[in-house]
Amino acid sequence: MLFGTDIATRQKILVVDDEGPNLHLLEQALTDLAEIICSTGGQDALDKAEQHQPAIILLDIEMPQINGFEMCKRLKNNPKTCNSAVIFVTAHSESSFEYKSLSLGGIDFISKPINLDNCRLRIKNHLLLKRQEQAIIEARQDMQALVNQIPSFISYWSKDLHNRFHNDYNGKWFEITPHDALGKPASNLLPKNLYEKMLSCINSGKLKHQFEVSLPNNQHEITDAQAHLTIRKHEGQLVGLLLTLTDISSIKRAKNQLDIENRRFKIMLNAIGDAVIATDCDSIITFMNPIAERLTGWVCRDAIGLHIDQVMDQCDAKTKYRGANPVTIAIKEKRNVAMALNCQLTSLDGTTFHIEDSAAPITDSEGNVTGGIMVFHDCSESVAMSLKMSHLANHDQLTDLPNRILLHDRVNHACAVADSYNMSVALLLIDIDHFKYLNDSLGHSYGDQVIKQVAKRLQSLIDPNATLGRIGGDEFILLLPSLTSTSQVDSIATDIVHSLNTPFRIEGQEYTLSASVGISIYPSDALRPEELMTHVDAAMYRAKDLGRNRFCYFSEDLERELLKRHKLITLVRNAIDTESIEVYLQPKVDLQTQEIIGAEALARLRDPSGKLISPLDFIPLAEETGLINQLGEIILKKSCVAAKVWQDRGRPMQVAVNIAAKQFTNPNFCDEVAKVLEETGLLSRYLELEVTESALMYDFDEALGVLNTLSALGLTIAIDDFGTGYSSLSYLKFFPVNTLKIDQSFVKDMFEDDQSLDIVRAVIRLGKSLKLKLIAEGIENNKQLEKLIELECEQGQGYLFSKPLPPNEFDSLL
Repeated sequence: MLFGTDIATRQKILVVDDEGPNLHLLEQALTDLAEIICSTGGQDALDKAEQHQPAIILLDIEMPQINGFEMCKRLKNNPKTCNSAVIFVTAHSESSFEYKSLSLGGIDFISKPINLDNCRLRIKNHLLLKRQEQAIIEARQDMQALVNQIPSFISYWSKDLHNRFHNDYNGKWFEITPHDALGKPASNLLPKNLYEKMLSCINSGKLKHQFEVSLPNNQHEITDAQAHLTIRKHEGQLVGLLLTLTDISSIKRAKNQLDIENRRFKIMLNAIGDAVIATDCDSIITFMNPIAERLTGWVCRDAIGLHIDQVMDQCDAKTKYRGANPVTIAIKEKRNVAMALNCQLTSLDGTTFHIEDSAAPITDSEGNVTGGIMVFHDCSESVAMSLKMSHLANHDQLTDLPNRILLHDRVNHACAVADSYNMSVALLLIDIDHFKYLNDSLGHSYGDQVIKQVAKRLQSLIDPNATLGRIGGDEFILLLPSLTSTSQVDSIATDIVHSLNTPFRIEGQEYTLSASVGISIYPSDALRPEELMTHVDAAMYRAKDLGRNRFCYFSEDLERELLKRHKLITLVRNAIDTESIEVYLQPKVDLQTQEIIGAEALARLRDPSGKLISPLDFIPLAEETGLINQLGEIILKKSCVAAKVWQDRGRPMQVAVNIAAKQFTNPNFCDEVAKVLEETGLLSRYLELEVTESALMYDFDEALGVLNTLSALGLTIAIDDFGTGYSSLSYLKFFPVNTLKIDQSFVKDMFEDDQSLDIVRAVIRLGKSLKLKLIAEGIENNKQLEKLIELECEQGQGYLFSKPLPPNEFDSLL
């Protein structure tokens, strides 16, 4: 047995008899031979037979529910019990009973009263037969599995060359399965060339043969096979043939491919522009390509067999020192070796070349050095390439203008010259306005054409001493060195702006552009070249802020603004790192009772001296620098902590937190809100998020999804500064909004501006019709309060009730 199950496993016998004594007697007599399972008959016996699948079933004939004959018929018809051996046990001695028992599938017949010795011997023999039968089945299955797994074609043929067996169950060799091939002649099954080869082998007199055969018409990509043919003879007469085929198609293809690659490699070595010399492990030349022949002056056939030092006469170009050839070093030290710089090669005819490149050892699969290879080329080519690469490294590929690297070098040089000769340097940063939209709408190929034309037009405006460079997608730098007067800068900047206003014509279409130009002067507003680059960038952005299509100089005011901006960014980053941002609370009151019913959380930031900085200064900066999400999360968390304190004290109130537009569009915003509520333990109904109209209208579908998610958390949504933004009433119908906040500008001007009063009245009516809560902001006097109460506004906040307070002072107010 090869792989089969252990046949020594204890076998099972099912004893079926409706009389208890008989069951007990047989169980006691047979228990040492097998595992005994007893049944009194009927469906119980059928169920146990199917469950245990015993080797032998001892079956009484006369039983009340189902007699033995019917039981046997059912057992044999069930695929799970049909292989169990059935032995009838009965008091009937008539031959007709025995005949019927055997005809239904029984294998033996034991008469009652039972002779236990005879019964045990019969049962023991039948158990042995079942074990042997199982062993044969498993051995056959194992052999079949083994044959099936062998990837070769295995076949046996009779003396008249008719098929007796083959293992090609998928028909991948000859398109015919074993069942269809059985008994058919080899001449019909095998390719003609293979069949004729078999006949030739039979006639040769030898018993074992090995040969290769092609299978050109195979549909499964088996094109070549290795055949082994064993001829079996008995007393000199042919009795059969064993033929096996092994697929060697991939090996054949690999050999062919290797041959092709070798030829291709040789052609490539002869065709490449570098010189190649191959040697054996003693540095004796075995191959030279035509370039090597040209540079050394040696013909390959003459050089083969010579030491590489005889063929390559090389030395240092300056010292004329002749060192060891790099390939000799590479072979000896088993590593790649580069030639020394400034290496000179003298040809056989006396011509000298400056060469460079490297040598490497050639190793076999076990890492043993079998030779070396030398690759080199004329240095003049590399020098030319070096110059070209240097140009590419320092110039923009699209316009061929100097890039940032070269400009930086020229700016440093210009500033150094200006210091020596008491002159000035001007730097102009030219940025094409809205170029991104043009590039995206027309395509990058059109955008590249625009950039090229802009570069040509700018070059036409400058003199040879100036440097025009491209440092970004749509940004150009103009360097004006050695200025004796800055008045000419105005003239050039004006020309640039006006020139770019002239339409550009691309493939028959005209496109009008504008540019924003920033200007910085060295040394009047920059003491170092690095400052010059920074200041010109700030000046360009100032030109954009002022409306674009203009130029703007860097000034002291701009410098102070940059410094202030930098300090403020540093403060915001520090506030995030230390979570030192403060949250002030401004009460919300019921306008009728003037009872505090909630609070709005307002962020406060302090400078190093402890002075509060207006949110109007640092919140927009946090949005611009991408810090608003981190800052907003800290503010939200601190606000929820304050509201949780009120909740724990038994006076729960809702806290309202302002959400910036960039926070609202953050994909992780909803998860962050849920996380803060979970961490602080604040019930979600005590949190209200205030969102501006502009944030909601940026992307209607996205905003609706975010609001629905937030609403599902159980918190409420307020529209802040309602009426100052898009004022599209349709979104109120779709968004899950709970509160409208009337902007303080309308409240403030109610009595000076009839339009403001009308807006307040209209917003209140709108809110009531939509069943929304209304809050008026910026209430500062009783006159405003009385008017809002008259207009039926429900809630409000403002300095009339309280200014924003730190949490401890707010608690005292409560």
